[in-house]
Amino acid sequence: MLVKVFGSAVFGVEATTITVEVNIDKGIGYHLVGLPDNAIKESSYRISAALNNNGYKLPGKKITLNMAPADMRKEGSAYDLTLAIGILSASHQIKATEIDKYIIMGELSLDGSLQPIRGALPIAIKAREEGFKGFILPKQNVKEAAIVDGLDALGVENIQEVIDFFEGTSTIEPLVIDTRKEFYETMEHPEFDFADVKGQESIKRCMEIAAAGGHNIILIGPPGSGKTMLAKRLPTILPPMTLNEALETTKIHSVVGRIKAHSGLMNQRPFRSPHHTISNVALVGGGSYPQPGEISLSHNGVLFLDELPEFKREVLEVMRQPLEDREVTISRARFTVTYPSSFMLVASMNPSPSGYFPDDAQAISTSPQEMQRYLSKISGPLLDRIDIHIEVQPVPFEKLTEERRGEPSTDIRRRVTKSREYQSERFKEIETVHYNAQMNVKQIRKYCALNDESKSLLKNAMDRLNLSARAYDRILKVARTIADLETTEHISPNHIAEAIQYRSLDRDGWLG
Repeated sequence: MLVKVFGSAVFGVEATTITVEVNIDKGIGYHLVGLPDNAIKESSYRISAALNNNGYKLPGKKITLNMAPADMRKEGSAYDLTLAIGILSASHQIKATEIDKYIIMGELSLDGSLQPIRGALPIAIKAREEGFKGFILPKQNVKEAAIVDGLDALGVENIQEVIDFFEGTSTIEPLVIDTRKEFYETMEHPEFDFADVKGQESIKRCMEIAAAGGHNIILIGPPGSGKTMLAKRLPTILPPMTLNEALETTKIHSVVGRIKAHSGLMNQRPFRSPHHTISNVALVGGGSYPQPGEISLSHNGVLFLDELPEFKREVLEVMRQPLEDREVTISRARFTVTYPSSFMLVASMNPSPSGYFPDDAQAISTSPQEMQRYLSKISGPLLDRIDIHIEVQPVPFEKLTEERRGEPSTDIRRRVTKSREYQSERFKEIETVHYNAQMNVKQIRKYCALNDESKSLLKNAMDRLNLSARAYDRILKVARTIADLETTEHISPNHIAEAIQYRSLDRDGWLG
């Protein structure tokens, strides 16, 4: 007898429905075709044990299973439940008249219990698009799937529950959640807060400007000056995620199985901090079966690269295209996948290999050649994509012992959000630009016009400080954001003067 059951495969952040055709005929054998990987090929052992331990069995006949489309590579153990239910139905061990109305996914343990799967959210979205009635999946993932309305999300703990459901001897109540209510009511209080930061008022101001304009930023300072502490608090002052941003972010983390058990929609901006030994593939994404990398897991959030010069130069160079295009495209012989990667880059570095230059007491340990070799690890094209450079000095003892708390993140976030709304209104006719950091040269010329006094100040600064040509547009974009924080349309000389301070690495004596 021939039976069709349905599963799903995830490529990139989108799902494709997989039709599993199960045919049982005279003879002996178990034949699985349709480009399955080794994990799927090994499923026969898990299925056999799970069925035996629940009072069923693999029929002693010729079993042929085809996973269509047959020219698309399938991977992972999440098809165990799909194949098992198909075999039971085709061998008349169960009566499943509505089997074709559901997407069925889950990894089987030998006792028939189910393990969580990856990509539940994109699978559920695709199932609804294609008109399926419901999605049967492990209980650990059901909250992800329930985000999608118009689709019954049926969470189960073992294969027996699925069998009883199809035979009509029991029911499974679909999980129903109000996505918007879930999104707004489960907003957590941030673990980190700028109120805990002692001193560093100028750096906090710089971080506020970076958040308001979506500018990439690099912090330069000796060990212990607070670079990592400041970077971890940046997501707490970014505007709250919109529902669409939360769905996009959740899809990416769902694909790699990073959603916590029994969790649904992500409503906190991600903060990713990979170690400097990371590989190209782990950072950008890819592999034989492409998976999102750290920059995609940072989508709509912050990617923090601590000790930037310690990263391999070739690893940093592969970030240039994602920083520019805000997406990653990975091509293979048979397919191409694209992952979104719109993130804020926050990097930190010591001012020298010893960490203490230009402190006179420590500078003798670092030669000019060592300095140049250390700083040259960061290429000019990468620095071109970082708008703000700021020097971080150690906090004096008097500041550290102050009892008074600093300004809380919630207050700073209100100003940042107001500035972003101001920018959104300005760019409402431009589909590809939402905040100042995304402006191209043409848009900079249009929206960052200077009066004669501001032009003169900028010219003198570039001459005296020997600022590089690449600093010009960056200064204008940052000055635009500073003006937006004051909700003023005109860029004044004091906005330009402040923006000039945030180009440390372009000055003569740093990178030259």
